[in-house]
Amino acid sequence: MSITSEHDAGERPAATVEQLEQEGDIAADYLEVLLDIADIDGDLALDVRSGRAYVSVENDDIDALRLLAEPDTVQALQELTRIAVQTKTGRFSRLILDVSGSRDARQRQLEKLVDRAIARLDEGASQASLPAMTSYERKLIHDIVADRGLISESYGEGADRHTVIRRS
Repeated sequence: MSITSEHDAGERPAATVEQLEQEGDIAADYLEVLLDIADIDGDLALDVRSGRAYVSVENDDIDALRLLAEPDTVQALQELTRIAVQTKTGRFSRLILDVSGSRDARQRQLEKLVDRAIARLDEGASQASLPAMTSYERKLIHDIVADRGLISESYGEGADRHTVIRRS
């Protein structure tokens, strides 16, 4: 079992805002082609936040992006988009893709998950383990836990990496 921070696994120099904007532009071009191929209407919005390029796909018609907004689909599209960006730039990308507010919905789910874990601690558990998650989701968990005044650490490797919550 390994206890490391997200940053220990290969320090990379932080991307500049210009590089992140370039990532967003490349990602938008890639996603436009995919949406055209699938004959799906979507508006793209680009942003740079917390050292990451964010790309959002939106549509006023709730049903238009329903299938793309499924968590596994968003994750797969994000990985494909990151690969497209990395191929063009030659740099590792931490780009975040959001489809129809799927990231906000996942944030709310993770908050509920943390609240259930805290309830287990309130019932006397010394720690509460959460299921394995992506690095982005673990980052969200760490932020939620810190906001609630508790401690969290990531354990494990690869796809088994998960978060454990305990009182400070």
